Amino acid sequence: MTMDHDMKPPAGVNPNIPSIARVYDYWLGGKDNFAADREMGDRVKAVVPEMPVMAYHNRLFLRRAVQYLAGEAGVGRFLDLGAGLPTMENIHEVAQKAHPEAQVVYVDNDPVALTHARALLATTGNTHVVDGDMYQPEQILAEAESLMGLDQPIAVMMLAMLHFLPDEDAYRVVRTVMDAMPPGSYLVISHIGDSPQLRKAASFYSASGTGAVLRSPEQIAKFLDGLELVPPGVVPLPEWRPDESVPALDRMTGMAAICGVGRKL
Repeated sequence: MTMDHDMKPPAGVNPNIPSIARVYDYWLGGKDNFAADREMGDRVKAVVPEMPVMAYHNRLFLRRAVQYLAGEAGVGRFLDLGAGLPTMENIHEVAQKAHPEAQVVYVDNDPVALTHARALLATTGNTHVVDGDMYQPEQILAEAESLMGLDQPIAVMMLAMLHFLPDEDAYRVVRTVMDAMPPGSYLVISHIGDSPQLRKAASFYSASGTGAVLRSPEQIAKFLDGLELVPPGVVPLPEWRPDESVPALDRMTGMAAICGVGRKL
C-alpha cells in the first residue's frame, strides 16, 4: 500500500508536521510521506549526505538480526517498538521464513504508520499492530502480554528510536521492558552516534518539535548493560555479522550508526 503524495491525509494526520517514520520512509525510497517530511529529510541529508544509506543499513541490520534470532537462537516472539512504516522485509516476513509460527507485535504511534501496517497485516494471524507511546512502556507490555504472552523468550527490537528519547526516559524504557522479559529474551538496538554534522542534523529535528539525543558508543552500549552480548558486540551497523547484502566497499558507510544485540540470562 503506497500513498499518492497528493492524496488527502488520513484523519488525525497533520501533513505540515514532519514525522520520524515518514522521513525514514522517504530516505528508503518509499511514497508514504508528505512534503514536510521530504523537506525535513532533505535538510538532514544536506548536512549528513550518508543518512539515507545509514537508513538502508539499518534495515539490513534488522534483517540479519531477525534471521539470527528466529533461526540460530530459536526465538519465536518479537516485540518491535517504534516499528515505523512497513517497508522492505519486515520482521514478520523475515522471522516466519525461519520460524513459521513466529509471532510479532509492532508498536508505533504515527497514524499513517498504523494505518498502513494494519492494512498490510490484515490477514496475518500471528502478527499484530499496537498504537503505543514509547513513554508508557507498561501499557505496551500489557498489550503485548494479551496478544502473545510474555512467558517465552522475546526479541525486543528498538531500532533507530532510542535517540528520540532523553536519557532519563530512554534508559527507563529499556530497563522497564527488559525487566518484564523472561530469561533467554534479547534486546536489539540501533542508534545514531555523535559528530558535529549529526548534531546539526539533530537540531533540525528539535526545531520541528522532535528532540534527538546523540550518544557516544559507550553511552549506547549502556543500554545493553547486564545482558550477554551477541558477538561481535556493539559495533557500527555494517559490522554486525555482515553477509553478502553488505558489500565490502559499503561497510564504511553508516559507521556513525551503532548497533548491538544482547541476551537476558
